[in-house]
Amino acid sequence: MSTSGAEATVRTRVRIPLRFGDGFSVTAEAVTFHGLADGLEHVAMVFGDPTTGTPLVRPHSECLTGDVFGSARCDCGPQLREAVERISVAGGVLLYLRQEGRGIGLYNKLDAYALQDNGLDTYAANTALGLPEDGRDYTAAAQMLAALGVQKIDLLSNNPDKAEQLRELGVTVRRRVPTGVFATDSNLRYLRAKVDHTGHTITLSSLVS
Repeated sequence: MSTSGAEATVRTRVRIPLRFGDGFSVTAEAVTFHGLADGLEHVAMVFGDPTTGTPLVRPHSECLTGDVFGSARCDCGPQLREAVERISVAGGVLLYLRQEGRGIGLYNKLDAYALQDNGLDTYAANTALGLPEDGRDYTAAAQMLAALGVQKIDLLSNNPDKAEQLRELGVTVRRRVPTGVFATDSNLRYLRAKVDHTGHTITLSSLVS
């Protein structure tokens, strides 16, 4: 696997029992790394042996509001919960990436929320702040997979850009597996923007606008 000449190595492996608010529990191996391109503290949660077969992999961007506080403005928390269960069954890796707000950071994301309250969609709000619509780069994700010995994956994601970037970084993406649809009254406009603007594979036809 090529990652533009940059290599990362495994730093620490430790088993962690996970428990979610609905009672689901499973044990994962948390893996940290040396040499990640962006210098951030990304972590891989490994389930089973990802070097056998084609593992199911989800690059999940950190979302404090959704993952920790259960915010209904996005679908991040439910996607994380779903991903852990599906990967624990199939075998694979959850890449937990420190990319809050599609890479713009927590404070900027909250500033963008304020603009969304005044009518802008999630992408227009970012650009109104002088920030990229989506500032995420998946070089570190590809490095993490390489360090784990993973070269070919099934990608658990609705986002075609993740697949495109990972392929450009040398990861073989056999197929893209969509997540569930976790729509609420509070996040429907957000989900629709992802479908209309960036081609996310989310079926909203049966939901009320």
